[in-house]
Amino acid sequence: MDPQPDDGLLKKMGRLQEKLEVHDGWSLHQRVERVITELDLPGDKTLGELSGGWLRRVSLAKAWVVQPDLLLLDEPTNHLDLETILWLEERLLDFPGALLIVTHDRRFLQRLSTRVVDLDRGQLVSWPADYSDYLKRKATALEEEVQRNAEFDKKLAKEEVWIRQGIQARRTRNEGRVRALKNMRRERMSRRERVGTARIGLATGEQSGKRVIEAEHISFGYDSTRIVSDFSFTLLRGDRVGLIGANGAGKSTLLKLLLGRMKPDSGTVKLGTRIEIAFFDQMREALDPKQTLVDWVGDGSDFIVIDGHRKHVLSYLGDFLFSPDRARSRISSLSGGERNRLLLARLFRKPANILVMDEPTNDLDIETLELLEELLINYPGSLLLVSHDREFIDNVVTSTLVFEEDGKIREYVGGYSDWLDQRTEKTVEDQSSNPKPVPRAKKAASVKKKLGYMEQRELDALPAVIETLEAKQAELHARIGDSDFYQADKNEITRTLNQLDETSGEIEANYAKWVELEVLQSRANGRV
Repeated sequence: MDPQPDDGLLKKMGRLQEKLEVHDGWSLHQRVERVITELDLPGDKTLGELSGGWLRRVSLAKAWVVQPDLLLLDEPTNHLDLETILWLEERLLDFPGALLIVTHDRRFLQRLSTRVVDLDRGQLVSWPADYSDYLKRKATALEEEVQRNAEFDKKLAKEEVWIRQGIQARRTRNEGRVRALKNMRRERMSRRERVGTARIGLATGEQSGKRVIEAEHISFGYDSTRIVSDFSFTLLRGDRVGLIGANGAGKSTLLKLLLGRMKPDSGTVKLGTRIEIAFFDQMREALDPKQTLVDWVGDGSDFIVIDGHRKHVLSYLGDFLFSPDRARSRISSLSGGERNRLLLARLFRKPANILVMDEPTNDLDIETLELLEELLINYPGSLLLVSHDREFIDNVVTSTLVFEEDGKIREYVGGYSDWLDQRTEKTVEDQSSNPKPVPRAKKAASVKKKLGYMEQRELDALPAVIETLEAKQAELHARIGDSDFYQADKNEITRTLNQLDETSGEIEANYAKWVELEVLQSRANGRV
């Protein structure tokens, strides 16, 4: 006879089945399979076999599968490639629950945020706006705060003069006014000033030759995997080139090939003259966790030399927002953002005319990001940049190398957004009904072979024009930021603000013209 089922086990199985139905557990397997497919996850591998980028994908997949009402994401785009970031954005836009996201990815924040909660000097302030609107409102609020503080300090100084008057005034002074002065003193002492921003500087090396790197028909691969296929490229002095591709596409490998650290299977790479390279490594392998910040950056010395000027290590680290106490602590105690700032401090003390930066933006706060952008835009040397931060790429680079299928790498003028536009145009051309489509570079050349004399003169002059306008803009910003600015004559205030608007408009128009002429010139040279 078959054994009779145990009543207790049957009841337990019934409860489990009921729980599965309540939590939609029967479809869990299907949801897991769907997310694995959408994220292209290697379902047959263990977590120990995966890289940082893949582990981040797995964490996102795990959070997504449980279908939460509230999703908390802490820097979700770090170590993700662009394809996965775009996938994540689309999924989060359709997410029916609430999202709470900590991120320094400005493009990601702009697309997803409906409210920004700002933590400033220990105070949380909620701004019902998207990121760009928040920036405008925050700037206005800070200007108003500066004005209020200036008025308060002026009143406090007046009261301090009054309290120190002669003996006759002391006999008749208002005790209520004395109490009010004491309260004002306490209020002034408790005021928290804004945290300073990093004062990043870069030691520039001797000017390199005009041609920095020349790669001709290089190819490279592992076993049957083709990483680079018949790639030719020239890096000129002053070029700022971004590399875009999926995780594992071979961006770091290409950097090593171009710098001569690896040999291609075929083709040649030539480095120019007077080359000095500074390399920012995303894996942070250079950090020694046992050393203090001071010893590691100063190589055991109390002073370092930056562009011929002697500077104390503590002062130099202070420029990167490390207090003296923090600078004397061990590297092992640093957060991810602090480690990135420390790597930048070490990197930028070395004279270099080629900067190679592999994912420098991970864990950096937005203010430091913007300062780094400004530094790289004004850097006179050459830059090779790997980044998945779309805003950063758009703001910094002059052209992009994009990894396509089968090891093919194509160069596009401009940043990430320019690549998207040109890729869309190419797709339209490829789908055209014209049986003999003209290649893009030849079509552009047939429309305009080269810049005219006046256009070339205008292109050559624009950088100096823009530099002059930006200097004027900086001067106006400094004038407006002065604590006494809003105490001036009303007409003078209006005139200065109008001047700033006009200057900003001129800068924007000149940049647009510069990009337009650069694109025309690049097409004439066959680079697009």
